[in-house]
Amino acid sequence: MKSLAIFCGANFNGDPKLTEAVDLLADVMVSRNISLVFGGGRVGVMGMIADAVMQKGGTVIGVIPEFLMAKEVGHTGLTELHVVENMHQRKQLMATLCDGFIMLPGGFGTLEEFFEVLTWLQLGLHQKPIGILNTDGFYDLLLQQMDVMVEQRFLKPANRELVLTSVSPIELVDLMANFKAEPDDVWFKDRNLT
Repeated sequence: MKSLAIFCGANFNGDPKLTEAVDLLADVMVSRNISLVFGGGRVGVMGMIADAVMQKGGTVIGVIPEFLMAKEVGHTGLTELHVVENMHQRKQLMATLCDGFIMLPGGFGTLEEFFEVLTWLQLGLHQKPIGILNTDGFYDLLLQQMDVMVEQRFLKPANRELVLTSVSPIELVDLMANFKAEPDDVWFKDRNLT
């Protein structure tokens, strides 16, 4: 992997464990020469991961829509900053520029970005690894909901396994480096979810 797209919050809740996880993830990425692709903002967790990677000498590529740049939340100290017309173009360019995706804590926008690229993987539109850095159990309930989807036969077990998860940035990046995409598309044919 030469680049990772990070989906994360434009807010920060002040959690020191999250600060530590962001710093360690930045260490892992820079030490492995993995560039950061992110939403281009200077605020919240987005700004934290960008600043951490830049401070450690890494490459940071931001992608931000014009309307957010106009609100002065764009990060101007990056290796590259792409200003696009809208959110759809932002997500598409981020997906094009990266070799994998990691979700850190965030809100609705973070979840929306994560589930879109996860759906694309399930549909075979890309074969890039997707991970959740589950800092301090932030996504425990979301992961439980995914298990309920399997139990209730709305999600194939093989597709649930596409979501790589760890509390450790080192372990998560290692899992992603060894990922082989094997989505189960049988449900396209017979709708059998067992």
